[in-house]
Amino acid sequence: MQSRSLEIGVGLFLLAGLLALLLLALRVSGLTVGAAETTYRLYAYFDNTAGISPRAKVTMAGVTIGKVVAVDLDRDSFMGRVTMELDQRVDNLPLDSTASILTAGLLGEKYIGISIGGEEAVLKDGGVIRDTQSALVLEDLIGKFLLNSVNKEPASAK
Repeated sequence: MQSRSLEIGVGLFLLAGLLALLLLALRVSGLTVGAAETTYRLYAYFDNTAGISPRAKVTMAGVTIGKVVAVDLDRDSFMGRVTMELDQRVDNLPLDSTASILTAGLLGEKYIGISIGGEEAVLKDGGVIRDTQSALVLEDLIGKFLLNSVNKEPASAK
């Protein structure tokens, strides 16, 4: 009888461990199990959306206020269009707010940071953030630095 209760205890412990791993995986991936909060959509157009992917965070003042739903190419302007879902509790963003693609940590995870503007009119569902700052691409910076140093003449050549 004691062997049977020990087996049941080990089984329950193993089940609790698997549930904890599942919750941890869901938390890290950004997926949720609970009911979805009410959200609204905003769009932003960037020259370069390098590194932004669906489910990336949207933050304001360091607080996560939404997520990226889709990243696609606008066929009219040939710019990257980012579709964001923001929490309904942040429904008072001014029209002149700014969206920037930022990098978090050493691994280079990209996310969108929103800085608020000063206008009194607010963005509504389906609105567009007009003022954007594209992703900073390290390869472009290195290329510009190397080309700039190669183009300079040495002082002895004059």
